[in-house]
Order: sequence, then C-alpha cells, then structure tokens
Amino acid sequence: MKKKFKFMGIAVALTSVILVAGCSGKASSGKSGEESVAVVLKTLSSPYWKYVEAGAKAAGKELGVEVTVVGPAAESQVIEQVNMLEDQISQAPGAVVVAPSQPETVVPVLESAVKSKLPVLLIDTDADFKGKTTFIGTENFTAGQEGGKLLASMLQKGDKVVLIEGALGNSATDARIKGAKESLEAAGMIVVAQQPAESDKTKAMSVMENILQKNADVKGVFSANDDMALGVLRAVEAKGLDIKVIGTDGTEEAVESILAGKLAGTIAQSPYNMGFEGVKKALEAIKGEKIESRIDSGVDIITSENAKGKLEFLKSISK
Repeated sequence: MKKKFKFMGIAVALTSVILVAGCSGKASSGKSGEESVAVVLKTLSSPYWKYVEAGAKAAGKELGVEVTVVGPAAESQVIEQVNMLEDQISQAPGAVVVAPSQPETVVPVLESAVKSKLPVLLIDTDADFKGKTTFIGTENFTAGQEGGKLLASMLQKGDKVVLIEGALGNSATDARIKGAKESLEAAGMIVVAQQPAESDKTKAMSVMENILQKNADVKGVFSANDDMALGVLRAVEAKGLDIKVIGTDGTEEAVESILAGKLAGTIAQSPYNMGFEGVKKALEAIKGEKIESRIDSGVDIITSENAKGKLEFLKSISK
C-alpha cells in the first residue's frame, strides 16, 4: 500500500511539472503555436480603418500570425481605446500595433508595455515616447500640404477657403490641417473658417451648414478626412453652390464621388499597406530583427484623372 501512495505522489509531481512547463511557454504564441499580434485602431466604423484591418489580417494569414484587431465605435472615444489597449496587453501578445487617437493619453500605457519588453509599433499616427519599435504611416503634414496645393490649383488667388479638422487632439488630422493651411496661404487663399467635425460625416455637414450661413462666397474646402469631406459636400449640394472639396484618406466612397464629378479630389494614404506592414514588422520585432525607426507609407493624389484605377484597387481589397 505504501508503494502505491508513493507512485501516486510521483505522478502528481510530474503532472505539476508539466503544467508549469506549459504555462511558462512563450506568452506571444497564439493558436497552434502561432505568434500573436494585437492591433488597436482608432475605430472600426469607417472605411479607412476597415482597409487597415484588411491589411493586418491579410498579413496574419500570409505570415501565419494570429492577429486580433479592435477599435472603439468612434475616433472620439479616446478612453475606450485606452481600455481596449490595456485589455489586449493583458492578454500577453507577441507585439502590439497601435494607431493612437490621442497620443498623449495613450503614451503611459505604451511606455508600460515597452518596459515589460513588449514590442510597440505605431501606424497612421505617431507618438513621442522612448522605446517604440517603429512608426509606419503617412507624413500627415506632407499629406496636408499636398491637399492644400491641389485645392489651390483649382482656385484663384484671394479666394476664400475653409478647413475642417478632425477630433480635437488628433495629431494626425491636426498635422494635415496645418500642412494644408500653409500651402493655401502661400498660394494666396484666405482661410475664413477652421472648425473641428470629429472625423464624422454628419457632424461635418452640420458644421459646414453653419459656416455657409456667414460665408456663402467660400470657394474651396480642405477636409482632414474623407468622411468629413463627404459630409461637407452634402451641405454644399443642398445650397446649390459650386465649391471645390478636397478630402484625405482615399476611401472607396470618396473615390466614387470623384468619378461622379462631385468631390474634387482626395489625398490617398495606404491604409491597407499600413495594416499589412504593421503586422509584418511586428513579427520581425518578435523575432528580434532590426527595424527602421520610421517607415513612410507615402501618399497618392487622386483626381478624376486616376480615380478609376484607384477604385478598382480598393474594390479588390474589400472583397
């Protein structure tokens, strides 16, 4: 009988060792031993971020990485994004890819992640903190400059223009507005209004309606994203005015509007590539490979001349 109890004791001990060994494996492993990458976006409710999500998931499928993509219902829900980020980090992924809505708010969480040796990669919007792996995205100031130049090329010196900002504190849209304003003023345009619309189509329509009540002679509008540009367009069309509207992002709806002769143009980013490269570089970081500290994803200027080709590409990645 003593021998039987002794054998059972050894069996229990061995089981404990196996369990401990299993729990001490790489926390970054996902299903079936795959590496895992958490992608936290500004929102999942707009076409632009759906392209980012599509790119991230395509990279996961191609590279054998388990990819989780989350984001709040709206870009203005900054605290919700912080909560989502904390939740993803608590699940111990191999790396985290983040598009911060309000960088200064999320930096403390990112710094804590870096201290725990978790690779942190930023896409679309940069943030200043020590230890980040890389930033992948458009130089937003440059995108804004190009948008301002495009709008100015369609107007006359002295024409009145409007700038529609994104959510307050969103460094990406702030930089675009700053770049556009610089180009427009350098070309002799007069900025008569600059107001935020929280990257929301309906809000932008309302904001533009109010602006037009005092400035019916506006000739052009630069919007920090396409959803707002389309909202502005609704207000303009309702008044029957001829106002050139330029957006930013290059979404499918915006490109279709350009082809229909409505939106004057958009400065297209590469959201699909941002998502794809974000996951790709995250995997490289997990493996300890060296990565450039800044990767420019570039911009495309979309007008009626090249909108058809852009739309075909967008439809191909939306399937």
